Amino acid sequence: MLHVQHLSVWYDVTEVLRDVSFSVNERSVVALLGGNGSGKSTLLNALSGLVAPRSGSVRYLGEETAGLGAHVMVRRGIVQVPQGREIFADMSVGDNLELGAASRSNLKEIRKDMVEVFDLFPALRERRTRRAGSLSGGEQTQLSIGRALMSRAKLLLMDEPSVGLAPRMVDVVVDAILRLRDRGLTILLVEQNVGVAAAVAEEAHVLKDGVIAYAGRAKDLINNPEVLASYLGR
Repeated sequence: MLHVQHLSVWYDVTEVLRDVSFSVNERSVVALLGGNGSGKSTLLNALSGLVAPRSGSVRYLGEETAGLGAHVMVRRGIVQVPQGREIFADMSVGDNLELGAASRSNLKEIRKDMVEVFDLFPALRERRTRRAGSLSGGEQTQLSIGRALMSRAKLLLMDEPSVGLAPRMVDVVVDAILRLRDRGLTILLVEQNVGVAAAVAEEAHVLKDGVIAYAGRAKDLINNPEVLASYLGR
């Protein structure tokens, strides 16, 4: 589904990503791990059209998409769940979800998809009319994921959805990712929590200083002390 080849991204005179190559197969979950400043979020921003790469290729469903804007990528089915949630705090939960469907016009299908989001995250149904900023951190994460789903994403880019959450809420997020995978959604998951990555992903890539330093099965990371110590600081 997604094939990244020799991707490089610069911010002014700083090279953040260098010669990054990897693939994400359809209906799979692939984890992208690395420490702070390794380039993980920059990579997602380049894939979702928020940042233009300096060089390299991004092919999505057989078509070149490198350098296309975020509004184009959303319409093509690549949607990012941003780090830090970035919900619209002064709007209601329901209005936040409806914004996720801004590029769509079929109201019947939009309502149907909102019901599915509420089935995935029952807490959002109970708080549908509440101000989004009044939700807990875990509920805001659910809302951010739900808003992305309302666009009818085919490829979901998730940027550290477990960060800052209590263990119980991490379990909710893990369960949601597994259910979405079982429904056929393709997910590229940026994480620092190796346990989460191992629980949901088939493959894992580890970024260090803007390059992919390790690639292998996600479950193998847990039992690889060299990788954990060298690349993830564990």
